[in-house]
Amino acid sequence: MKKAKRKSIKQKIVLLVIVIFAAPFLYSLFFPDVSALKKENPGKTAFMEYREKEWEREGKNYRIQQKWVPLARVSPYLIKAVLIAEDDKFWSHEGFDYNAIQKALEKDIKAKKFKLGGSTISQQLAKNLFLSPSKNPVRKIREAILTWRIETVLTKKRILELYLNVAEWGDRGIFGIETASWHYYGKPATELNPEEAARLASVLPNPRKYNPLSDSRYVAHRSNLIYTIMVKRGIVVPEYDKMFEGSSASPDSRPVQETDKAVIPLRESPERPPEPFPPRENR
Repeated sequence: MKKAKRKSIKQKIVLLVIVIFAAPFLYSLFFPDVSALKKENPGKTAFMEYREKEWEREGKNYRIQQKWVPLARVSPYLIKAVLIAEDDKFWSHEGFDYNAIQKALEKDIKAKKFKLGGSTISQQLAKNLFLSPSKNPVRKIREAILTWRIETVLTKKRILELYLNVAEWGDRGIFGIETASWHYYGKPATELNPEEAARLASVLPNPRKYNPLSDSRYVAHRSNLIYTIMVKRGIVVPEYDKMFEGSSASPDSRPVQETDKAVIPLRESPERPPEPFPPRENR
């Protein structure tokens, strides 16, 4: 009886030692080191690898097209448009938009499906870098932990820079804003104007279905709404001749401005409360 008891205690001790030594390995296996992203740009992301396997199964001869660009070389119009479209509370939240999650959960309950949308840019980045597009509960838990790590370790500007460079922006392997800008508009991301920025931001929920250059009702409506919000917030000042349309005043009577458009510089401060916006797709 005593021997059996001693054996049981030894087994528990051995098991405890195994767990203690294995825990760091298991953690690193399921939760990659986020701190490396402070200074290092990621190579091929988990989502890129997922797309490559998908193309291989479908017999498509596509390849990843991506060119890295620092945040300072991205048009402020594009940055603001993406924040309005994808995560209007980005500067103020800590990785999770609980109001959006609650609405998404209520929608899932009504539809009797588990999708749990309402993803912030930080959540999307965690998914793109390390996870598959699966929506099962285990993956969502891993996404939440990785999102918390990303928000804890990285600055908001670095998170935004990473996101804009790894986000899928079109069919046939278009990834990152620099590649997307050249692909659709034949110019670097730093030269994107407000209208182009709004159109590029409008397709992010489903970039393989929608094309920023298309005349689809969805792209037209969504990009127009993004642009309107940018004007309303003072991010974009319309060209002065448009401001005088329907007015008895003459454009020439207006004091000469150095530029006919203006942009508010990127800053880490809370955005204003978001205006009503159409629900995201494919989240």
